[in-house]
Amino acid sequence: MSDRVLLVDDEDDIRAIARLSLERLGGWTVVTASSGDEAVELVTREAPFTVVLLDVMMPGSDGPATLLRLRSGRLPPQTPVVFLTAKVQPADRRRLHGLGAAGVIAKPFDPMLLSQQLRAILESGPGEIV
Repeated sequence: MSDRVLLVDDEDDIRAIARLSLERLGGWTVVTASSGDEAVELVTREAPFTVVLLDVMMPGSDGPATLLRLRSGRLPPQTPVVFLTAKVQPADRRRLHGLGAAGVIAKPFDPMLLSQQLRAILESGPGEIV
């Protein structure tokens, strides 16, 4: 079974570009969700995932709230969660890491490098910011 990523982002274009990048360049199997609610449903139905790639700013349940819901549900605690965000100030990054994020990838991301960035975070352990 290949590595599986749950990609959660409310923007159709971001999901499409990230999915294409992760599948074609990284060899990932990608499952997408357009909201926190959908992500929670998918984790319940389709776990396990190797990693969750989670947008921070989404309507309704934002990334941090979604992470809390996933962790209190069926997402195993050892499953890394990496945030995608345009807010990459040190205070923002510290807050996300304080929530248990394995890493943070800045938006806009380079589709040619996204898979490498995600792998680097997973290989380096918690705290990686790319």
